[in-house]
Amino acid sequence: MSGDENGGSPAGEKPEGQAVSEHLNIKVTDNNNEVFFKIKRTTALKKLMDAFCERQGKAPNSVRFLFDGSRVQATDSPDSLDMQDGDTLEVHQEQIGGGAN
Repeated sequence: MSGDENGGSPAGEKPEGQAVSEHLNIKVTDNNNEVFFKIKRTTALKKLMDAFCERQGKAPNSVRFLFDGSRVQATDSPDSLDMQDGDTLEVHQEQIGGGAN
């Protein structure tokens, strides 16, 4: 047993020598465009989703956002989704169901 263990704190809580930033850089891509956002871990992703739609001229209800294959809700935050710096949100065209016109 070596004497330079760091006080018995569990491994993996914080990367060695790198403070965990409260901001994350998140890439949002719709396969044509990539937009990078820097947001706080606790910020609702609705802000990022609205900003992306505004920049791309899309209606927020015409697209859906996916992270690791799961749909992202407007109330989700990077913390609630366990996102890491540099993660990517995918934007897909919302499928419009065939309804009566």
